[in-house]
Amino acid sequence: MDLSNLKPAEGSVKKEKRIGRGQGSGRGGTSTRGHKGQKSRSGYSKKIGFEGGQMPLQRTSPKFGFKNINRKEYKGVNIEVLQLLSEKKGVNVIDIPFLVEAGIVSKRDLVKILGNGSLTAKLEVKAHAFSKSAIAAIEAAQGTVVKL
Repeated sequence: MDLSNLKPAEGSVKKEKRIGRGQGSGRGGTSTRGHKGQKSRSGYSKKIGFEGGQMPLQRTSPKFGFKNINRKEYKGVNIEVLQLLSEKKGVNVIDIPFLVEAGIVSKRDLVKILGNGSLTAKLEVKAHAFSKSAIAAIEAAQGTVVKL
């Protein structure tokens, strides 16, 4: 057994159909395209969504809504998560690199601190946005809020 006598498995390789090579081949004449019509011509390509002249579905359906190009998408982090992190890691400053290191947000995420849960630790929290309830909870625990 060596590279010179390798062959594909029996029946796995078939000859290609040679179309339009004369009547004797059995595939001459119309070259398997049938008679006349748009699909028999050279250069034919059907548009995406074409339904044979019937009004296409995407044109019968109404358009609605819009996409705001100025929208800012924030990743929400609740203050109960901040409380858990401060207890577990023993820190009093929570900022974006710390949250990334903890695996809560990604490097490019905009972070918004939300007010769900309770906070007892005195923390300095740095984030892109805060909810009113989160600001109230952090300041009630003698913490500070820094908007980036």
